[in-house]
Amino acid sequence: MNDVTFGYKDLFTSNLPAAGPRFGGFPPFYFIGGNNDPTQIPSEKLAASAADVIRRDGHLLAIYNMGLGPQGYPPLRAFVADKLSRHRGIKATADDVLITSGSGQGIDLVSALLVNPGDTVLIEEFCYQGAINRFRKLGAKVLPVRLDDEGIRVDSLAETLASLKAEGVTPKFLYTIPTIQNPTGSILPLDRRIAILALAKEYGVPIFEDECYADLLWAGGAPAAFYGIAPEQVIHIGSFSKSLAPALRVGYAVADWSVLSRMIAGKSDGGTGALDQMVIAEYFSKHFDDHIASLSKVLEDKLDHMVEAVEREFGTSVQIFRPQGGIFLWLKLPDAVDVTTLVKPAADAGLVFNAGPDWACNGGEAKPYLRLCFAMPDKATIDAGVKTLARVCHEQTGIPAFGDNVKR
Repeated sequence: MNDVTFGYKDLFTSNLPAAGPRFGGFPPFYFIGGNNDPTQIPSEKLAASAADVIRRDGHLLAIYNMGLGPQGYPPLRAFVADKLSRHRGIKATADDVLITSGSGQGIDLVSALLVNPGDTVLIEEFCYQGAINRFRKLGAKVLPVRLDDEGIRVDSLAETLASLKAEGVTPKFLYTIPTIQNPTGSILPLDRRIAILALAKEYGVPIFEDECYADLLWAGGAPAAFYGIAPEQVIHIGSFSKSLAPALRVGYAVADWSVLSRMIAGKSDGGTGALDQMVIAEYFSKHFDDHIASLSKVLEDKLDHMVEAVEREFGTSVQIFRPQGGIFLWLKLPDAVDVTTLVKPAADAGLVFNAGPDWACNGGEAKPYLRLCFAMPDKATIDAGVKTLARVCHEQTGIPAFGDNVKR
């Protein structure tokens, strides 16, 4: 028999992402990803909730979708409807809720439902990298809408919609993160939400609203969700990844039945993890408000600490966009700095961060920006990590010239 060298590389489909590395653990300063504070996982209460719900409903685990249909565990859907009613101004019932395997699956389902190659999608100029990549992978033309410190600029949206109409183009939807925008951390005011809904209705463009971070608000709260104001125009998604635990891959979608029923048909995973759904429903139905209040307090304190560290190490060389909730801090260095040139030397120093161009529709306009996650690292790690980032930045660019009031 002839010796034949067998390999898969010539068999792979086109347009695959680059091969992933083997996981070797986190570097010392890990400021990326939507991770949360490990000390804030309520392990004992989750264990008690798991024991209670398994004793009561454990027999349902024998059947796909627990024998309850593909929309998800009814007590969790009922909790979501109640939470959205109390906190986001959304009047919905359990029948209006679809449980998804994280909010990422919600984006996938909506994208598969609405986006064809060549379609136009509107998105905030700085926005969630995962959404930008998903839309582009499907062949969509992704166009930015300008932001300011309060979120989407209504004038920019109006100008973009009018220009597209003149070209005979109707966007498939506007994707927006109006409450704790990712990465800027802003909250869109109510008057802008109303104005944006009016524009969307005038031009026949639905709004795809992602409220992944909306549970984690500092004092003052937020206006009603887009869906709460005009449900007929909006598809709404959310997640338990930030409010409880990212490793519990559970999110949700709320939409008109004409949309939700098609999303259900596209959900081909055999059902979101049943035990995850059951435990979240059991725990949050009893502890949600207290849990969120405690977690938000811890996160805001860590944000304060990171802001102080950035101000100490970078001084006036950095513009800080202080978020109104969530787990990320968005920063802008001087225009002369291209943060992508810092990625490798920072990694060599044991630090990873999100470079701004990866979180922008037009990467060239985001070269001075970066995003740091403050939720997972402890305060000592935040201090040392920010100091390391400032040192690397100075070594590569000469900026910042001072750190802790000392000339470098």
